[in-house]
Amino acid sequence: MKIGLTFDLRSWYLDRGYSMEDTAEFDKQETIDAIDSALQKMGFETEPIGNCFQLIEALAAGRKWDLVFNIAEGLYGDGRESVVPAILDQYKIPYVFSGPVIMGISLNKYLSRLIVSASGVPVSPGMLISSPSDVDQCRLEYPLFVKPVSEGTGKGITEKSLVKSPSELSEMAGWILDRFHQPALAEEYLPGREFTVGIIGSCDDAVAIGGMEIICADNLPYSVEYKENYQQYCRYIPMESDYSAECKRVALDVWKALGAVDAGRVDLKADRTGRICFMEINPLAGLHPVHSDLPILAGKTGIDYQSLMEMIMKAVLKRVRLSQ
Repeated sequence: MKIGLTFDLRSWYLDRGYSMEDTAEFDKQETIDAIDSALQKMGFETEPIGNCFQLIEALAAGRKWDLVFNIAEGLYGDGRESVVPAILDQYKIPYVFSGPVIMGISLNKYLSRLIVSASGVPVSPGMLISSPSDVDQCRLEYPLFVKPVSEGTGKGITEKSLVKSPSELSEMAGWILDRFHQPALAEEYLPGREFTVGIIGSCDDAVAIGGMEIICADNLPYSVEYKENYQQYCRYIPMESDYSAECKRVALDVWKALGAVDAGRVDLKADRTGRICFMEINPLAGLHPVHSDLPILAGKTGIDYQSLMEMIMKAVLKRVRLSQ
């Protein structure tokens, strides 16, 4: 079986003048190499494709694959993670991870929380701020946590994300509107412990493989700087048994409510009463073998990188009804 690899290589964009922040979600070559090596160890033939622009060129040249392992994040717009899956759908080429609708909804934290909340999963009260005047309509209880509605990897999260007054909310929301050209999501701050849970599979076959608690230095937000330098700023520890069952149950409920497939992560945090609430879902989780949260939490449950990749591929092949 021939598997193509779609990805956004950070150096490709940096070479073309994009900034480190622009490319914060993109992958290093070592991530691509790790995925490629793991697939080859399973006996698959692999072929690197690259980003959506390179995929379009490859398809126009007549290149074909039985399956595409897609980790492309995309560059612009709130549908950027949907671009590669949507293109592959038109060519009837199956791929790893969720489709364009799920990717789009999950990237938009406001839409995903609406669906998750409607399914009965606890969600902190929040509102969307699409213009500066929306701040005047805020009836949420301070303190609030404010972030861009459609970013990942901690982009747009700073020490000022935790706001304690209308003036601070106005300042932070205004900065997000100007800097990221997208609405800000304001939510009542969840002061409890923070967890991320790994999921493998789809629908009733989905399982929570484990999770870890994230503790940041000085209790500061889990920003892009902290994510990229987690060994300096953060501690990752296995979930305690007192939280494990509830976190896994909530994560699976979120996964099924949004219809995500194959593998990913669900981020959770406890409210002031200790109840576990949904924060975000990542159906396109990072797969760097050392620095990405999903491989890290898998490793803390005894699942090494190769085994994790094999679990993902087993789930994919079952879902798309392909045999190796």
